[in-house]
Amino acid sequence: MFPHAIRTALPRHSLLCLGLMLATSGARAQEATAQDPPAGNGAKQLDTIHVEGRRVGLNLDQDAGVGVLGNKRLLDTPFSVTVVDEEDINKRGAATLGQVFINDPSVFAAEPSATTNWWGTQIRGIGVLNHYVDGVPMLMEWGGEFPLEAVESVQALKGLGGFMYGFGSPGGIISYRLKRPTDTPLLATTLGYRNDGAYALRVDTSERVDGPDSLGLRVNAATEQGDAYNGAGIDRTLLSLALDRPIGDALRWHAEVVSEDSNLKHEPLYFYWDRYEGTRLPKPTYDYENVIVRNGYYKSRTLHATTGLEWRLGDAWRIDLTIGSSRREHYSNKMFADLLNEAGDYAGNVYNFAGDLRNSVGQLLVTGEATTGALRHELVFGASYQRKWERWGTDWYWSNDFNGNLYRRLDFLSTHVPDFGFGPVDYDERQKSLFVSDTMHFGDHWQAVLGVRHVDYEQKDLDGDPQSDSRYTTSSLTPTLALVYKPVDNLSLYASYVESLEAAGRVAMDAEPPYVNAGEALDPTTSKQYEIGAKYQAGRFGFTAAAFRVERAAQVDQWRGAERYRVQDGLTLYRGLEAIGSFGLTHDLDLGLGFLWLDASLEDLSPENAALQGNRPAGSSRRQIVANFEYRPPSVSGLSLHGNVRHSGDQYYEDANRVLIPGRTLTSVGLQYRTQIGGRMATVTANVNNLFNRRYWNLDTLGEARNGSLALRIDW
Repeated sequence: MFPHAIRTALPRHSLLCLGLMLATSGARAQEATAQDPPAGNGAKQLDTIHVEGRRVGLNLDQDAGVGVLGNKRLLDTPFSVTVVDEEDINKRGAATLGQVFINDPSVFAAEPSATTNWWGTQIRGIGVLNHYVDGVPMLMEWGGEFPLEAVESVQALKGLGGFMYGFGSPGGIISYRLKRPTDTPLLATTLGYRNDGAYALRVDTSERVDGPDSLGLRVNAATEQGDAYNGAGIDRTLLSLALDRPIGDALRWHAEVVSEDSNLKHEPLYFYWDRYEGTRLPKPTYDYENVIVRNGYYKSRTLHATTGLEWRLGDAWRIDLTIGSSRREHYSNKMFADLLNEAGDYAGNVYNFAGDLRNSVGQLLVTGEATTGALRHELVFGASYQRKWERWGTDWYWSNDFNGNLYRRLDFLSTHVPDFGFGPVDYDERQKSLFVSDTMHFGDHWQAVLGVRHVDYEQKDLDGDPQSDSRYTTSSLTPTLALVYKPVDNLSLYASYVESLEAAGRVAMDAEPPYVNAGEALDPTTSKQYEIGAKYQAGRFGFTAAAFRVERAAQVDQWRGAERYRVQDGLTLYRGLEAIGSFGLTHDLDLGLGFLWLDASLEDLSPENAALQGNRPAGSSRRQIVANFEYRPPSVSGLSLHGNVRHSGDQYYEDANRVLIPGRTLTSVGLQYRTQIGGRMATVTANVNNLFNRRYWNLDTLGEARNGSLALRIDW
């Protein structure tokens, strides 16, 4: 059932070699076409075809939506923002957020592809719980990735997004923009393969029904089936639809729907280290069949829908009304284990639960420009309403049903039959917001951003008994202040201050040993961020750097005798410096380099938690360093080669700083080749991750063994 290739994982780089063979053969065919003489009288000589891909690198001149601030040139935003578009995602065969943002050292998602991504993504060492799809919150906790086939671009806003988005964790915002109808007809099909035997088919089509000012539609459909490099079984289908229609000259209606069903079967175990005894970690192994329960699974269903109106009032003003909702259902028959010692022994747990997490939002946004004397103002006014609510299955099952060892085959099959029946809504969170901002331009060189959001917040923790239900309400003003100095148009120096209100969430239900207050909703807190930075873009050179300080209320484990509680206490400080640069060394060669240095610590703790004072927060790494390249051989039109090397520093598993997960350095390479087949544009993409098959531990999983992907896209 689990072939030897699971262990060796592309021993001879077969996918990359196949891609290179396709590229070389296509190049030779093109050269022969260009060099062959005319075939004689009556024969038609074909034109030589020159195909070049778009240079992909740091581009601060592009516009991007930055929350309620609307579309702004990245060079002019007083925040650190990274945008990765569809072309770059496809070029690198990205399947996870970690792969999407592989060249940004501040964004880190350690968990491998073909896993449920249980603990998500970090930005600047802080876990990100804020995911938005076209401005609508999407609860991505506890497993899964948003389907990238439906996405036009993915944005990472680093730091507090309080003014731009309302409530949120201070690490940052992950924002997806869905594909929109195109003005010209589009029909593209993609066949994909990932080892050891996962196949994908995607169709992307768009059309205007009756000319450029008529109803436009965009449909994406995809399916992926088979076994991944780690033995996990992938069973995934996606359908997305986007519509827009002009209504007169000034009004446009749009609507978007995304639906995905995913069933990830028999993925490798997730590990906890709380019960671990020993000074050295077990040697990591890529014999994944030793840590797979063959009837385990994790199912999720994602549904996202938005609709809205965009009304242009002349050249300077615009009104946007957006209404949307999202829903994510989880059905878990997932397997966890507590690692016990260096010999690799573990105690395994079956975890069954069902969750239904929903969001809805309504937002009215007015943007425009005005002039008062010598000042030019970019103004934003708005109001929004957001609701988040949850309901959970009535049967929670967490049981030590099996034991095993990392280096021996696991033959256990779960016999517990999950009950996925849902109970009533037991958590309800609502926020009403009013916000306003003014970006003031003082001549050509100075800008100031003043913004404030007022939030009325209500949180209800419901357990079905009115006598014990809890309710928390508060009101808060979260300001944003920034100053931008532009000595020349292609250089920005900035300083900013942001506050954000954060919902502290619930105490984990699946911790081991368990929390006495598991399931308790903790009170919201206010975080603060200070940042100074610089951005520069000229020709083939781009550079962005920032120094930051984030102050966040800390959550720590507190032991009261033999009982374990999760409590709020003290502060977590994140102080750091990040920099990213890219340079076109020649017309054909681009180089990139980035790093994150982070000094994070627990501070101002109460006497009960004094032992944690000064410790590094769980999961934070002091260093992230990445170097990347893209080379377009001038002798082979349409071919580009790319790769990166990324070092991720060590991380402590817990705030007590007892178990240290070592750092690692991983290398990935790939190619893309564009040519013509039968008069149609064809794009071949091949990628290999973890090229040297480096064995390593993540915080909660074994590492990602060498694996590859191959895709063929044809534009019809």
